[in-house]
Order: sequence, then C-alpha cells, then structure tokens
Amino acid sequence: MLFLEFAGLFFVLPSLIALAGPRLPGLLVLWLVCIPCLMFLRRDPDFDRTQLWGRMPPGMPLLKGWTGVAVPFCLNAAVLTAAIWHWAPRLLFDLPKNNPVLWALLLCLYPVFSVYPQGLVYRAFFERRYATLFRTPTALVIAGGAAFGYMHIVFRNPWAMGLSFPAGLLFFARYRETRSLRVSSVEHALYGCFIFSIGLGAYFYQGPIPKL
Repeated sequence: MLFLEFAGLFFVLPSLIALAGPRLPGLLVLWLVCIPCLMFLRRDPDFDRTQLWGRMPPGMPLLKGWTGVAVPFCLNAAVLTAAIWHWAPRLLFDLPKNNPVLWALLLCLYPVFSVYPQGLVYRAFFERRYATLFRTPTALVIAGGAAFGYMHIVFRNPWAMGLSFPAGLLFFARYRETRSLRVSSVEHALYGCFIFSIGLGAYFYQGPIPKL
C-alpha cells in the first residue's frame, strides 16, 4: 500500500496535472499536497521539527555548509550560461530585459510560494514517509531526485524534466547532509532564480513552450 501511495502521489498525480494542462494550476496542487504533508510531519513524534527550518547541524561549520552550496552553484551557473550563450543566445537574460517587473516579482515570490513547499514535500516528507521503500541511502536519493524531476512533467517539455532530475539529486543530498530545509531551500531558490534570470524560465511554467 505504501508503494502505491508513493507512486500515486509522485508519478500519477503529476501525470494527471500534465494532461489537464493550464486548466489545473500546478502551484495550487502543490499547496494542496503540502498542507497535509506538513500536518503529517508535525504530528510525527519521532520527527525532528527543527529540520523544517533549521540551522546547520552542530558538527558542521557554518562556512563549510554554505561553501558546499555556493561552489557547485557558481560552477553550474557558469556552464549553463555558456551553453545558452552558445546554442540559444536569443534566450539569454530574456525575462529581465523584456519584463523586469515580472522578473523581480518572481525572484521575490518564487522562493516562498514554490521552493519551500517543494522542499517540504519532495525532501522532508518524502524521506520520512517513504525511506523504508529503499534499501540504501543512495537509492533513496535517486528516487527523490527522480520524483522531483518527474514532477516537472506538468510543464510538458523535456527541458524542465531533464534539468530538474540532477537538481533534485543535489537538493535531496543537501537536505540529508545538513538536515535543514533552510539550506536546501536556499540552494533550490538560487538555481530557480538563476533559471528565470538566464532565459530558461519559460520552460518552467504551464504555458506555450518556446523553441530554442
């Protein structure tokens, strides 16, 4: 039964949202799922609630923890920027150049209304509820990354799913390393805001898909 619940929530539901298209807003569904997941975690007596917005674990130096976020981000951002500049230069910085107000709103609202609920569902709740389905921590992280990547099928384009799978692996591993949704959510927000800034934001919303 637990496996059927897992498959239904993380694979069947996103597929149905993708089939429905913009008529069923993915962000609304995310919050409808997030609320019962939060209630489950808060009612679990064995779950450490500080993980929902906690600091670095006591044994991890602050600088080391944030360096672990910043260094991969800078490297990945440089590679992605170079790739867009080479293969799709017309997309580069498209949103901030053509609609700076919308871009600024996204940078402010996206971390709160999209990133954190995703982290709660796809990392904290996912691990707590479904860890027993996987034999090793590596298998758990891969499953979490796959679920996060597949969730982006709601945008109905391969770019969203392809970019989100490795990102999901990174964010899930970061959460397991730090035991803090604060850290993994900041990392998630960095990548998401960068995607919107660099010109790939159109692939991460439920609307017409631009051509590269």
